[in-house]
Amino acid sequence: MPKITFELITLFPDFFETPLQTSLLKKALDKNLVKINTYNLRDWGVGKNKQVDDRPFGGGPGMVLKPDVLASCLRAIVSKTKDVPYVIVLDPAGTKYTQERALQLSRKDRLILICGHYEGIDERFKKIYADEEISIGDYILSGGETAALVLIDTITRLVPGFLGKEESSIRESFSKVPVDGKQTPLLDYPVYTRPEDFEERKVPKVLLSGNHKKIDLWRKNKAIEKTAKERPDLLR
Repeated sequence: MPKITFELITLFPDFFETPLQTSLLKKALDKNLVKINTYNLRDWGVGKNKQVDDRPFGGGPGMVLKPDVLASCLRAIVSKTKDVPYVIVLDPAGTKYTQERALQLSRKDRLILICGHYEGIDERFKKIYADEEISIGDYILSGGETAALVLIDTITRLVPGFLGKEESSIRESFSKVPVDGKQTPLLDYPVYTRPEDFEERKVPKVLLSGNHKKIDLWRKNKAIEKTAKERPDLLR
């Protein structure tokens, strides 16, 4: 039985075919750690032309996804099992996505991800049916499919058994570590591999010392230093 199931509502199910058959995500699917179902919203469209959108009230550019079509699709998905899903709308106006939120969502059993398109989704549908609206950043995408892939990737890699070493998901950028008595999200420390000497730049000696206590301290200090330089907002 999969540890988490993703249900994707989208106008472009083909968008997900190649990414979900590549690299670690494919391995997770093959190992039945996760299950991913895609649903074409147009299958619930209205009328002969399977209409899924309409002009916005009040005028303005673009088209808006219809609330009745979305609700019909969502109800059909929810009725498939007795599990109560957690419904997420991918929207640039949503709460900004973080590593901490990914960890929280990785503990859910069933997530429904609704991919917005065009000028967006009728506000009434979001207020009635969405448990949460999420934005992956302060920019605009052509559709919510890319954002949905980001959530799938970030959440799935936190599922036990996904990574070869569980430590890999713990000691990464944005994972919280104690700094001055507070749990603080830090960028990852710099990493090095062979050769030891590359274009007259050598690997820091401490990493060659074999002293793991000193190495851990060096890595933590470098992570703090890097975060202070590149993302001081995280330390604040």
